[in-house]
Amino acid sequence: MDIRESLEAIIDAALEAARADGSLELTETPEAALERPRDEANGDWASTVAMRSAKLAHKNPREIAQIIVDHIPDNDMIAAVEIAGPGFINIRLSDAVLQGVVREVREEGDQFGKGTIPEGERYVNLEYVSANPTGPFHVGHGRWASLGDAMARVMRHGGYDVYEEYYINDHGNQMDVFGNSVSVRYQQLLGRDVEMPEACYGGAYVADIAQEIIDRDGDKWLNVSDEERVEAFREMAYEQTLANQKAVLAGFGTTFDKWFSERSLYVEDENGESPVSRSIKAMDERGYLYEKDGALWFRSTDLGDDKDRVLIKGDGEATYFMSDVAYHYDKMMRGFDHLIDLWGADHHGYIKRCECMLEAWGWPGALEVQLGQLVNLFRDGKAVRMSKRTGEMVTFEELIEEVGVDATRYLMLSRSADQPIDFDIEVAKKKDASNPVYYVQYAHARICSILRKAADPADVAALEAGQLTMGELAAKVAPEGCDLSALTHPSELALMRKMADFANLIALAARDRAPFRLTHYAQDLAALFHQFYTNCHVLTDDAAVQTARLALCDATRIVLALTLSLLGVSAPEKM
Repeated sequence: MDIRESLEAIIDAALEAARADGSLELTETPEAALERPRDEANGDWASTVAMRSAKLAHKNPREIAQIIVDHIPDNDMIAAVEIAGPGFINIRLSDAVLQGVVREVREEGDQFGKGTIPEGERYVNLEYVSANPTGPFHVGHGRWASLGDAMARVMRHGGYDVYEEYYINDHGNQMDVFGNSVSVRYQQLLGRDVEMPEACYGGAYVADIAQEIIDRDGDKWLNVSDEERVEAFREMAYEQTLANQKAVLAGFGTTFDKWFSERSLYVEDENGESPVSRSIKAMDERGYLYEKDGALWFRSTDLGDDKDRVLIKGDGEATYFMSDVAYHYDKMMRGFDHLIDLWGADHHGYIKRCECMLEAWGWPGALEVQLGQLVNLFRDGKAVRMSKRTGEMVTFEELIEEVGVDATRYLMLSRSADQPIDFDIEVAKKKDASNPVYYVQYAHARICSILRKAADPADVAALEAGQLTMGELAAKVAPEGCDLSALTHPSELALMRKMADFANLIALAARDRAPFRLTHYAQDLAALFHQFYTNCHVLTDDAAVQTARLALCDATRIVLALTLSLLGVSAPEKM
């Protein structure tokens, strides 16, 4: 049980005691529901339970607050309580409770703040990026990669079992257009006078793919039919593009449990059934399909959609929506409790019909769609739209090459997904406090430097040789179980108070799918450490104080490193 839960239990006990002796006449006991006061001068936590109980108890909120305070049982957590304003119960924690956070962090390490989720809600399929395999990633895809990967990490730490999936849009007309685009460039490079059609992929990468085919196969593809060439080039270009996408994401630290091919939805098994036919059958059995004008329709208006949706067109061709229907049915049949899709904001109008299909099968609310806004790229405050290398859009791969994985991830995650990101390349490359990821990483590296200075030179040498970890070094200069009672300075208490918030932060960020909150937390924690370092000498002549402060430094190091790791960002020990 964390600090907040423990305090809520104390307030709940006071309420029950007041009810039991007749001081409060309540038919039901409201929750303590603690929150952080806006002003730290008002204490560590505040409860509004007295104000929420006024109508039930038929008393003035301040009178109720006093009754509750009078019934608070003896405990070692609360140092002081005061009643403020219309009936706030402000609570100040004992120093010992905050000092206990340091001990807890060091004991639990990277498991600190780990949560639990009940069975039946835990198993989540998270699908993200899912770009067409028809070209390189743009920087927007980089945001989805950052967001999805960090969301999975945070949700896992919050107790979810997250299965990460990439949906490969490799079925449909766009693949034929891609193959034809490469075919035309191939012919042009070999001297044929062929015009690129209006429906095409015109990026320079298409000519690059065509040139690679020439380098490997020469002009042999000039001697086959257009249809055969387009089909062959479609598959070659598809494989090459998908391999590039996988390599870029792997280099970014984003991996998936499954790369799901849209084509597989149309493959029949030994019984002549496919994921498409099975999803249609399940929907038909529940009465949501009908035929009209030779087409197969989903009666989604029965479930709140603004119009019914075509699944199979009159010519027998499946619609794009049909693939989504089959894919989501397949996901649910694999046993997931909940599905989360990360989409671009331009797909907003597509959400309702997808929610309806899950409801049609009897899984209302099983689909959750998170929309992400775009990335605006800048260089020294000026908008960047074109790549210096190719004269076209800046690709995600180019951005990583120039800025690096850590800065790219951190800045992509610095705001809520529903807000656009203004990403300034030059800011991301700076090695000073104006770059937020550098600021946080520097705090971690500074702590590691302090621990090295406090350590025996032989242990430092062992650390450098890889024979000791930083955690093991820290345990030598500040052993577990050391006396922490010296940690009473306001800067020390503020740092410990911030670390005490971590478990609740994880629970809420996991619940709200909001990993961006961890970037704010990391910056706040780094700032509090820098303040502590300025105000409190760590390496001092007082051995007891030095040991306690080194333990505090180590706990801060652990939480900073853990926060960064949940964002997919490294925590360097030297900078």
